[in-house]
Amino acid sequence: MTPALIHTGGCQCGAVRFRMQGQPKDVSVCHCRMCQKAFGAYYAPLVAVGDAEVSWTRGQPKRFASSNFVKRGFCGDCGTPLTYEAPDGLSLAAGAFDDPSRLPPVIQFGVECKLPFVDAIPALPAHATLDDLVDAPFLPDVVSYQHPDRDTEQWPEAKP
Repeated sequence: MTPALIHTGGCQCGAVRFRMQGQPKDVSVCHCRMCQKAFGAYYAPLVAVGDAEVSWTRGQPKRFASSNFVKRGFCGDCGTPLTYEAPDGLSLAAGAFDDPSRLPPVIQFGVECKLPFVDAIPALPAHATLDDLVDAPFLPDVVSYQHPDRDTEQWPEAKP
C-alpha cells in the first residue's frame, strides 16, 4: 500500500493507537449538538472510514452509547475522543490522526445546530502560543507528556 493511503493516530496519552489503510469515504465537520458534547467543542471533525481498513495497534477505545444507534469511542485513560460508530459506518476523530493536515474536511453535517459565530473564527485576532508570556509565564517551561505524533514500540518510551 502506498504511504499516502496509510494514516496512523491515537489518543493524547498513547494508550490507544490506530492505523487506517486505504482511501476514506470522506472527511467532514459535524455541528450537531451530540457531536459538540462528545468532542467538548463547537463541532466535531470526523474521517468516515468507508472501505478503508482500520486496526487498533495499541489498546482499544472504551465506548459510550450516545443514542440508540450511535456509540462514541474514547480513550479510557485520557478521554481523547476517537470514534463515531453508527449503522452507516465507522468514523475516526480527525484530530486524533498523527497528521490531520492530510485529511482536510470536504463537507459539513448538522448545520441546523451550527453555532452562529463559528464562521467568524478565522477573522479573530491570532497569536502564537509564546506571545502570551505576560499572562502565562510558565509557557517556555512546559514539558509535554503527550504521546508523539508517530507510532512507538511502547509508551512511555524506554529511557536510554
